[in-house]
Amino acid sequence: MRFERTTALAAALVLALGAGLANGAAAQAIPQPEPVRPYVAPALEEFDAYVENVRSTFDVPGIAVAIIKDGQVVLERGYGLRDIDAGAPVDAHTLFSIASNTKAFTAASLEMLAEEGKLEMTDRVIDHLPWFRMSDPYVTHEMRIRDLLAHRSGLSLGAGDLLYWPTTTYSNREVAERLKDVPITGGFREQYAYDNILFGVAQLVIEEASGMPYDRFLQQRIFDPLGMDGTRYNSDHLQGLDNVATGYTKADFKDMVAAPRMTWSNVGGAGGIYSSVHDMAKWVQLQLAGGGDLFPEKRQRSMWTMLTPIPVGKASVPELEPAQPIFRGYGEGWNLGDYRGRKLVWHTGGWPGMVSRVTMLPDQGIGVVVLTNAESGAAFNAVTMRALDAMLGLPDYDWTDAYAKARAKQEAKADESWKKHQAARNAKSKPSLPLSAYAQTYRDPWYGDVIVSEQGGKLRIRFANTADLLGTLSHWQHDTFLVRWDQRWLNADAFLTFALDPDGKIREARIVPASELTDFSFDFQDLRLAPVEPDDKG
Repeated sequence: MRFERTTALAAALVLALGAGLANGAAAQAIPQPEPVRPYVAPALEEFDAYVENVRSTFDVPGIAVAIIKDGQVVLERGYGLRDIDAGAPVDAHTLFSIASNTKAFTAASLEMLAEEGKLEMTDRVIDHLPWFRMSDPYVTHEMRIRDLLAHRSGLSLGAGDLLYWPTTTYSNREVAERLKDVPITGGFREQYAYDNILFGVAQLVIEEASGMPYDRFLQQRIFDPLGMDGTRYNSDHLQGLDNVATGYTKADFKDMVAAPRMTWSNVGGAGGIYSSVHDMAKWVQLQLAGGGDLFPEKRQRSMWTMLTPIPVGKASVPELEPAQPIFRGYGEGWNLGDYRGRKLVWHTGGWPGMVSRVTMLPDQGIGVVVLTNAESGAAFNAVTMRALDAMLGLPDYDWTDAYAKARAKQEAKADESWKKHQAARNAKSKPSLPLSAYAQTYRDPWYGDVIVSEQGGKLRIRFANTADLLGTLSHWQHDTFLVRWDQRWLNADAFLTFALDPDGKIREARIVPASELTDFSFDFQDLRLAPVEPDDKG
């Protein structure tokens, strides 16, 4: 592996420099002190080797880990490289995108404002944001601040994410205003469906109630009091000398490439924060202490009270059955459940090239933070579970193998799905219309315009407000085309199907992801693209 080669080269360089000094005329033997290693709890003596094996197994350049027990940090360390080309190592202060682990900060901010009497968690959102609208008038009227944090609005999984993912030109307010046209597919407070967009609305509530921008609120009310000195609101706030990890992804799900550094400046409350395990350990210590000086314990109990039950399914592979919870649910910005019969509070985060997990067993005083610069949930899960077992004094279990088998099954399922698409394809079919007829501007009520143009005998597609969603349409069959995005790291190729009216004119276009491995935030399936009339280009 390239990471092992980098380490070997570095070791050889150190040896060569040492030999050169020894052979010099003026060289003298200078006693060197033994390197000081951070304290490692006895239960974690084999942990370093375990993490390195996880890195190797799941092809992760760098991982940072912090483990907390009874208020003390017992391990805080980096493994591997934060930047492959520079050969720069990960350490405890390396900044990673924590993505959706930001949601707990947003929930805490609202509870802090509620404690100060500036809002109530049961307030209607329209009491604070009179312009706020959902696509259903009843949901608009009844949506409470607490509902913004609980994934029970009736929106579908990842609904509206294309308004800011990948980075768009919309402002936070514009994203929230477009909610009025995002379809609601489920019952209000009826079932769990993960969303990001309502945390952007929560951010606006915080700004309205506090009278300050959300980034300033976080800095003054949370980061500074906790001494989270390296933490940044989002990538726009990163500074030139910051110790920041480069994220890595596998373009076309196979070739490792550096992912671009993106921003969620328009929905920062859902996933914008960059932090390190050193700083996140302080956040976890606060949580395990019941809120400390920032908010009273009753507010934390509110955040850790289940609002939305989540069905518990079977483990994807038998080897993961020891991790299966008895119950699952979501509170305010936190997942809730159990691990081996013990209360579990946790959350994950995903970003181009980076994924993370924060996990606590509150009754045991145990906390684990795992930050990575590759898109491998299997890696952060394997590290987290080994850390929990070690701190609980449980026998070693091969979580690496378990999650590797789960990943292999997921990939095999995606491969089988693609084979079915290929088998069903009539490659000899022709489009119903000449290519020039498909080249039009299409408009979706909530996203906006998507432009299909004819260039050099090919069709090109461009999402008007998303620079990275630019690609080529290749004919698949009949009036369906395969969209291949120019940015191959997106891993979001999709099928675009045109529907014709009885007169042979295009009535609408629909898009669906081509691979089951595509991130749910590419919510193409919710788009309803209708041709824009020539006199309606505004």
